[in-house]
Amino acid sequence: MAMVKVDHSREVIENLIDNIEKVLIGKRHVIEMSIVALLARGHILLEDVPGVGKTMLVRSLARSIGGEFKRIQFTPDLLPTDVTGVSIFNQRSLEFEFRPGPIFAHVILADEINRTSPKTQSALLEAMEEHSVTIDGTTYPLNQPFFVMATQNPLEYEGTFPLPEAQLDRFLLQLQLGYPTPEQELTMLTRLSGQHPIESLEPIVSVEELIQLQQTAALIQVSEGIKEYVIRLCQRTRQHSNVYLGVSPRGTFALYRAAQALALVRGRDYVIPDDVKELTPFIFKHRIILKPEARLDGMTTERLVEGLLADTRVPMN
Repeated sequence: MAMVKVDHSREVIENLIDNIEKVLIGKRHVIEMSIVALLARGHILLEDVPGVGKTMLVRSLARSIGGEFKRIQFTPDLLPTDVTGVSIFNQRSLEFEFRPGPIFAHVILADEINRTSPKTQSALLEAMEEHSVTIDGTTYPLNQPFFVMATQNPLEYEGTFPLPEAQLDRFLLQLQLGYPTPEQELTMLTRLSGQHPIESLEPIVSVEELIQLQQTAALIQVSEGIKEYVIRLCQRTRQHSNVYLGVSPRGTFALYRAAQALALVRGRDYVIPDDVKELTPFIFKHRIILKPEARLDGMTTERLVEGLLADTRVPMN
C-alpha cells in the first residue's frame, strides 16, 4: 500500500475525530474506538448509565459522515417487523409491497436494546452479520456503510432481557463512556449555554469516502507473527480453567479486523502488537463467560483478560 494513501486517510480520520469532539468532550479514546468499529465494518455495544452522552456519540458520528441516521427505541412490546419492515398488500396493484423499517439507514441507534424480547432482538442478527434482512422469503440488502450502536443500562435489570450469546458475539466492541472530569463538565456547561453543538455539526466525510476508508483498512498489513498472536490469545480463552465460554472464531476475526482499523487510525499501514493489546479488552469482555465457581472466587473478565495479555508471548515482528 502506498504510504500517501495512509497519510491522507489519517488526515481524514483526524478531522472526523475533531468534529465529533465538538459535541463529546474529553472522550477521544471512545471516539477513536467507535471509528475503529466503523472502519472494520463492525458494531458497538455501549453499556453505561443514563446521561453520559451515548446518544450524542452516535448522533454526532452519523452527522459527521453525512449518513442517514435512525433511532430505534427498544421496548417490551416492539415487534421484529417494527425493526425490519413489513410487506403490505396493495389493493390497487393486487400485490404485496415492502415498506422498509428503521433498520434501513447508515447509522442505527438501538437504544436500550435489552428492554425488548429475544424474538425482536433476533431481528438484528441477520442485519448485523450479513447486512441484509429477509422478509417473507425475499432478501433486501441494507445501506452501505451499515453501523449499529446499541446501548444498555448496566444498573437496571427489572423488565430487561439479557442479550443472548449469538447477539453479543455480533458486536465488534463493548465500550463505556464514563463520567466526565470536573474540568470537562465545566466545558460542557459553557458550550451548552447556547445552541447545542450537535445542531451545527457539519459532515466531514461522505458516505463514499467512508467506504473507501473501510476498503483501505482491510488492506493494512498484518504479519504472520501478529496473526499467530491474535489466534493464541483467542485460543487461550477457550482453554482457560475459569472460562465456561471462550472467544469464538468470529471474535478472532473481529480482533484481526479491528487491529487493521486501529493501525489506520494511528496513521500506519501495518499492525503492531500494541494494537492487539489495546483492543483485546474491548473485544473479549462481552464474549467470555466465566464459570460460576470462578465468579464466586472473585474472578472478573477484566482480570482474566489482563492475565492473558501478561502471560501470552508477544511476537517480535
